[in-house]
Amino acid sequence: MSPFRASARLTEDWRHFDLTVTDGVATVTLNRPDKLNALTFDVYADLRDLLAELPHRGDARVVVITGEGRGFCSGGDVEEIIGELRKMRPAELLEFTRMTGAVVKALRECPLPVIAAVNGVAAGAGSVIALASDFRLLAESATFAFLFTKVGLAGADMGSAYLLPRLVGLGRATELLILGDRLDAKRAEAIGLATEVAPDAELASKAGALAARLASGPALAYSTTKVLLTRELDMDLGSSIELEAMTQALLMKSDDHAEFYAAWSAGRRPEWTGR
Repeated sequence: MSPFRASARLTEDWRHFDLTVTDGVATVTLNRPDKLNALTFDVYADLRDLLAELPHRGDARVVVITGEGRGFCSGGDVEEIIGELRKMRPAELLEFTRMTGAVVKALRECPLPVIAAVNGVAAGAGSVIALASDFRLLAESATFAFLFTKVGLAGADMGSAYLLPRLVGLGRATELLILGDRLDAKRAEAIGLATEVAPDAELASKAGALAARLASGPALAYSTTKVLLTRELDMDLGSSIELEAMTQALLMKSDDHAEFYAAWSAGRRPEWTGR
């Protein structure tokens, strides 16, 4: 997490979702429950920008994304986005699709672990936001639907054709992206799309417990592991081993590794600083 930011100020007021940061946990709550938290142009842009800013704040070690009400995120708002896209020229459409993809890129490149607490429907872009997160905790009533083909668009959108096969395999990804059918929480867990499924009433506490564990642990080790997992997806084995060797050698000089040894020698629990 680089300390270098120059003259740009951190955003103090995020108007298109709720953000709280408590004890190292940044919680992003999509707050359009009457629309099942459907995305607008502004929500997309704010998510992209927030994920770039969070590592520089200094008070967040983990991110939780969830939705208010009975939905996680139902994808792009039909009236506010799809209707407007029909009026745009190709160059403007490309600017939009690149922006939506930038949200997923930001999720993967953000060095903080990201937990998607999927409390209801995750459809379209909402399903990809959950897919791009590091952990997906699902309520029993939650559902996924990669429904892009249902609206006449390519099932491959926002990086889904890159990420999903790596998570569930090419065969399952082909089924999900081409057919666009709804997937319930039980099946999502069975095919590896869900990290864990919890009773609806326990989802928030489960997500909170995982977030607290990550926030109180060795943050530098966690963030480095996430970065390497992302970078090594397209590397050959030799390159991966060399990158890991160099990274591990650097972390052996970290404050946290020294603290582990000091704590082990003294018979106490480590006090991690994330440095």
